[in-house]
Amino acid sequence: MMLVVATVVVALAFDVINGFHDAANSIATVVSTRVLTPRAAVLWAAFFNFVAMFIFAPEVASTISKIVKVKAGDPVFVYVVLTGLFGAIIWDLLTWWWGLPTSSSHALIGGFAGAGVAHAGWDVLHWKKIVDTLKFIPLAPLLGLVVGFALMLAVFWLFRRWRPAAVDRVFRRGQLVSAALYSLGHGGNDAQKTMGIIVAVLVAGGVMSPQTKLSLTDPSTLWIILSCHLAMGVGTALGGWRIVKTMGMKITKLKPVGGFCAETSGAFTLFLATHAGIPVSTTHTITGSIVGVGATTKLSGVRWGVASRIIWAWILTIPASAAVAAAFFYLIKAIAL
Repeated sequence: MMLVVATVVVALAFDVINGFHDAANSIATVVSTRVLTPRAAVLWAAFFNFVAMFIFAPEVASTISKIVKVKAGDPVFVYVVLTGLFGAIIWDLLTWWWGLPTSSSHALIGGFAGAGVAHAGWDVLHWKKIVDTLKFIPLAPLLGLVVGFALMLAVFWLFRRWRPAAVDRVFRRGQLVSAALYSLGHGGNDAQKTMGIIVAVLVAGGVMSPQTKLSLTDPSTLWIILSCHLAMGVGTALGGWRIVKTMGMKITKLKPVGGFCAETSGAFTLFLATHAGIPVSTTHTITGSIVGVGATTKLSGVRWGVASRIIWAWILTIPASAAVAAAFFYLIKAIAL
């Protein structure tokens, strides 16, 4: 039980780091367009991260908890979850230090899967859940890119007769709404990933039945939902300014109208994926949206060198976090198991 409690604490710490690392996803555009100050932006995003629990059913949590076939009441799987979290946290902190907007979601999936394989081989993985997630590695940013591009073109046409100052005024207000929507999608998708991990460790520790469903109306699961959304909100409020700089200022130069279109496109993609129970990368999604918006003016408006560095970090995230988690599992196995 002590190990289960410790693992839940580490999971919530990961959620704080996730919010800290991914704060840039919610606020980069609204900060770079100077609609809100950085401090006001993170508090705005943190609030909507938290209230997302009232909007979305916990379908993503269900997916994450089943990535690895956890054996109920098997304490070794508690170590699997714990070392999976270590792998994700270390990769998140490294990429934060390097200023790269990688996916905390994929780091978590990679870490959990890597530790599971280290314990029980490849058969322990629930391949359908993994394949569904892998499909959305390219699909989420592509969908964000296409919707962002189309939305920006539509706005150009609808407001073609307006004076630039008037357009700027309208979309500075509009960005408050689009940032709120994106933060709702971010909180809904990302906080649920940690919920799924906590469910997995409680099942492994014999504390929870595998058939238990997360619900706000069930006192036995309410604390999981509340604590994960609160941890995500706190992490977002702390902010990760290195990645804000990369996301909001280095990929392409945005005006309020572009920020509005990028955030709305990203929110649409996240709402769709969360409803379908697919854990997508909020980082990938907003990056694709920003690139799509930037490409409407001219392709040279996108700094492709920065974008390519980000793509390489995406490719490496799952195997790197899996390798770190597997190494931690083997170390703990040698010492304690």
